[in-house]
Parts: sequence; C-alpha cells; structure tokens
Amino acid sequence: MKQRLRESRLNSVCEEARCPNQTRCFEKGTATFLLLGDICTRECRFCSISHGTPLQPDPGEPPSIAERVVALGIKFAVLTSVTRDDLPDGGASHFADTVRAVKEKGAKVEVLVPDFGGNLEAVARVVAAGPTVFNHNLETVPALYTKVRPGADYGRSLAVLAEAKRVGNACFGTDFCTKSGLMLGFGETEDQLKSVFGDLASASTGILTLGQYLRPTKGQLAVREYVHPDQFARLADLARKMGIDTVYSGPFVRSSYNAGEMAQAKLRPEAEQQHGDIL
Repeated sequence: MKQRLRESRLNSVCEEARCPNQTRCFEKGTATFLLLGDICTRECRFCSISHGTPLQPDPGEPPSIAERVVALGIKFAVLTSVTRDDLPDGGASHFADTVRAVKEKGAKVEVLVPDFGGNLEAVARVVAAGPTVFNHNLETVPALYTKVRPGADYGRSLAVLAEAKRVGNACFGTDFCTKSGLMLGFGETEDQLKSVFGDLASASTGILTLGQYLRPTKGQLAVREYVHPDQFARLADLARKMGIDTVYSGPFVRSSYNAGEMAQAKLRPEAEQQHGDIL
C-alpha cells in the first residue's frame, strides 16, 4: 500500500497523522486519502501533520485518487484534507471535484472536512457533490479549544455540521448522514462531554466516534488520562440516550477507521448498532 501511494504521489492521513490503526487498514488495502497536500495552515496541538505554507492544489489529484480507488478495489473511499485557510473556499471545490470523480468510478465516499473557515457556501458545495457521509470532527470540548485546536472555533464547527445536514436533507432527503468525532484524554470532564453530545444531537448528527487521544510525537500535547474501556462504553450509552443513535466508542476507535462499516450500520436501520472497537 505504501509503495502504491508513493507511485501515485498521493498522501494518506494514516501515515501523516501516525494513526495507530494504519497497519490494519493497509493490510485490507484501504487508506484515507489526504487531499490538498501534506502541509496544513493551522497548528493543532494534537496533530503531527506538518504546518506552514502549502503548495497550490493539484488539479490532477481528483482523477488520480479516483484511479487509485479503482486499482485498489475500494468500494467506500474516505477523503480528508489538511486545513487550507489560504484558499478562498478552503478547498471545498477540490473536495467536490474529488467526490464526483470517485463516485463516477462506482465507489461511495465519506468526506472528513475542515471547517472551511466557517464558509457555509463551501460546506454546501461539498454536500451537493453527493458524499454518502459528511464528517467534521469537533475533536474536543469547547473549554479546551484554545489549548487543543488554536485557530478553530467550537460554534463554527457546530454550524458546519448543522448546515451540512440542512443542505443534505434538502438535496437528498432526511437520511443524509452527518458524522463527528471526539478524542478523549485531554482532561475533559463528563459534564463537558454531555454538553457536546447535546449539541451534536441538536444538530441531528447521525454518527459519533469516541476514541483515546494518543500522542503522535513528543512535539504534541501529552496525554492527561487513559480512559478505561468501561468508561468508553458508558459514554456511548449516554450519547445514544441523548439522541445520537449510532455511536462507536473505544480506545482505538478513530473517525475514519472502518468508516464503510459505520456508514452501513447507520444507513441500514435493521443493522445492529455497536459501540465498541471495530477491529
């Protein structure tokens, strides 16, 4: 898989963000494709992706990713990106082009997008391209944003999720699926998490992932707490009781890991809803 990515000159968030599940995904021939280069314009304190001044978007990237999806036999592709505050629409047009290119090859698509600087027209542009799942991670509770996500804004991220759901429902019907994720272990409290669950339920978020924050390198924030698996299960039950019916919660749960299985469980009402590690 690594060789194929190198040959295609494509990036994966699996490697750039040092995901602990990348070996499992590469074994299965899947990867989460990282659009718009590998240099981010923000410096989130939990993330190991390089930051600085990125290159201009490559117009050949959407068809290249679509071709790689076909070559790997991927039926459910996940597309994410670095944050590109240097672009007028934050890279939304590039996302939309890639979604359409992959769909033309017969695969379903999940997008894991940045906040586009709060540009809701950009959000609508991506949704209109027709992804199966629209994902934007809140990452942590609002009280920790300054420490964990400098440059981001909790209210802005919630607005992205709410707008995606509104536009998706208008374009595709009430089953349009939105998704978000949180990392635990930064020092958040249960009351703070409960408040976030309520906000996500109010935004009609369809899928929530809860996973343990693991420090990628010594340059990122230290882990404040390793959350017990029983606590992950209890938080999943709490989130469902508050109105989020599909919750995956466990130490190694990640937003993009086994995304196709998550979407299938959500979009098939008869499927059993899970809340543990999807391994």
